[in-house]
Amino acid sequence: MGNFCNNPNLDRTMRLRYTIAFLATIAWTAVEGLTPTSSNTPKTSSETGMPSTMTQHMGFSLTERRKVLATFASLTSIFLTSTASTAVAETTKPKEFSSVGTQAPPPAGDQPFVTLENGVKIKDFREGTGDAVVGKNSRVSIQCSGRLLNLNGVVFYNTKNNNPDGFGALPLELSLGKGEAVPGLEAGLIGMKKGGIRRMIVPQELAYNMFPDLEPKPMNANDQRALDSVAKNSRRDGAILFDVQVERLK
Repeated sequence: MGNFCNNPNLDRTMRLRYTIAFLATIAWTAVEGLTPTSSNTPKTSSETGMPSTMTQHMGFSLTERRKVLATFASLTSIFLTSTASTAVAETTKPKEFSSVGTQAPPPAGDQPFVTLENGVKIKDFREGTGDAVVGKNSRVSIQCSGRLLNLNGVVFYNTKNNNPDGFGALPLELSLGKGEAVPGLEAGLIGMKKGGIRRMIVPQELAYNMFPDLEPKPMNANDQRALDSVAKNSRRDGAILFDVQVERLK
């Protein structure tokens, strides 16, 4: 039973069905085992020819059977409550995580994502200031976080964790057009201004599935394992969500 419920290849509905069926089988077997052949009153030794102490173990009261069914109902209720809580958590996730590689309709008043020719989706939260914009060969310093959409938005990279001296997070510095960063991130940076904040959804073919050694690189072994569990698994979508703020550019 544990193998069925923990099998990643089964969706939540199938695991629910297997578990309820398993609990129902236990309850039914218990009730059948507690049910006497003819009545709820133990037979006497004169009726069966056996000692009365043996016949008392063959018949059980209606109250005992009800206890078994009540136990089954309680277990089912606990399981369903847990499953419902998980379902609520799924539905309250950010809209960007609701469908891997696609964008759900934006909330009222929010700007939609813009899809570039290469499939990268971008949305600006702050335009930035100044006349200078990031070009194909710009040198940029950015604060950046990267999330794995297929793992419900698990963070595998964040420049806020790059704070070796305790005086603030060091930005990620990139020279665009030189193959330092994954192509999807480079494409999403084009057109940004200093101080600008942009969200990007990068398809797997422009991210780590095809370019595993490029920036941004995870800063520790745990984050690297999380990234590898998606990028190196052909059964998973390796789409990445980046949140980027441009600090400097030239």
